Amino acid sequence: MLRYFPKKHQKILKISLPAAVNSLLDMLQVITDLIMVGRISAFAVAAVGLGLQSLMFVFAILTVLHVGTSALLSRFVGAKRFKRASLGLSTLLRFAFFLSIPAMIAWYFLASHIYVWFGTAPEVVALGESYVRTLTWMMPFIFMKLVFVSALNAAGDTKTPMKVKIASILLNVVLNYLLIFGKYGFPELGVLGAAVGTVIVNFLEFVVYIVLYLRRHTPYLPVWYYSKNLLGRALKVGIPASIERALTFGSFMLFTVIIAHYGTAVLAGYQIGLRVEGLAFMPGIGFTIAAMALMGQGLGAKKPEQAKEDVLLVLKYASGLMFFLSFFMIFMPEKIVWLFTNDAQTIEEASLYLRIVGVSQIPLAFNFVLSGALRGAGDTKRTLKINLISLWFVRIMPAFLLSYYFHNILLVYLAMISDTFVKAIWLWMTFKKGEWQKIKV
Repeated sequence: MLRYFPKKHQKILKISLPAAVNSLLDMLQVITDLIMVGRISAFAVAAVGLGLQSLMFVFAILTVLHVGTSALLSRFVGAKRFKRASLGLSTLLRFAFFLSIPAMIAWYFLASHIYVWFGTAPEVVALGESYVRTLTWMMPFIFMKLVFVSALNAAGDTKTPMKVKIASILLNVVLNYLLIFGKYGFPELGVLGAAVGTVIVNFLEFVVYIVLYLRRHTPYLPVWYYSKNLLGRALKVGIPASIERALTFGSFMLFTVIIAHYGTAVLAGYQIGLRVEGLAFMPGIGFTIAAMALMGQGLGAKKPEQAKEDVLLVLKYASGLMFFLSFFMIFMPEKIVWLFTNDAQTIEEASLYLRIVGVSQIPLAFNFVLSGALRGAGDTKRTLKINLISLWFVRIMPAFLLSYYFHNILLVYLAMISDTFVKAIWLWMTFKKGEWQKIKV
């Protein structure tokens, strides 16, 4: 099908489409776990849901690896310095392993506190503690696996991670069925079975990447060297991106606190709206990965104008697709929300949320693509500044004040999309200015 597109367009779509599918599968894997433990009890759903939510802060740490690996290795790939890229991959794999150990220990001992902080029932705490503590054993595999995936994305290969993810999600469903419900002679472990299945799947995914790496089915040579210089260069780009991600997660939690004051129906509508909007995010994430890889490769090849042209083309595709998806959010949100709930008030509240965010899908595409492009160029300090200022001074503080004085959820949502528009304009001005061309990674 892609052969009917111009060559330049094929290059972009070959990277972005598999990346979008991979992101969608990640979300489906989480939803599948929740659906299957939902057959046990509400306590089980709460335990797994909060456990997965606590992973957000681990994802903030992982951003160091994702952005650092992508920005550094895409430059080397663009310059066709594959030996240097291989050394960078080896360095980051070792760093990922050592970084995963303190993260694993901290998460293991904080497991029970996570549920207490949320004020959950004792039954949820008991289930959740065993669930999270079991998941900690997958930390080294997740950290090193992410480096492999980011390295392949940096080289323009998003198809291999997609194939691995398809196999893993199918295996995850099978293991969940066997271990949660105790089928075919396996022990009935309940929530613990979901955790064990997740650990096994992540371990096997890591093994697949190791085999591909050692058998030279990737662009990188299997070496085991370490470069302090290359690590420093990757961290210089990755740490600001990680701080940005952590602050974003924190601000989203505060925003949820504001919305929670409007009652259960509004909060439930917001949560369902987020899940629906999350599905629309998937193409945006795919195009973000494409923009990051193409920007790094273009700058590595000393072709900044080519990199700029590629990013602008990615932006056109992302804007067009997300504009198309916005029609469903604006004009038929009730039909979409009905798939999640049949409660009339929740459907009404979720539909309001979707109509509001539907208006902001094009600027959201700008946020995805241009922030990805700037990170690919190594300009992560600037994206941190933009995100930090806009989130707090355009979204969180106005939303709090509007909620306090007017108690109107519509005004809160308008503050939320104002942040999206402001960031889109700011990122566009930053990209057009072109100072990212001078940054060395």
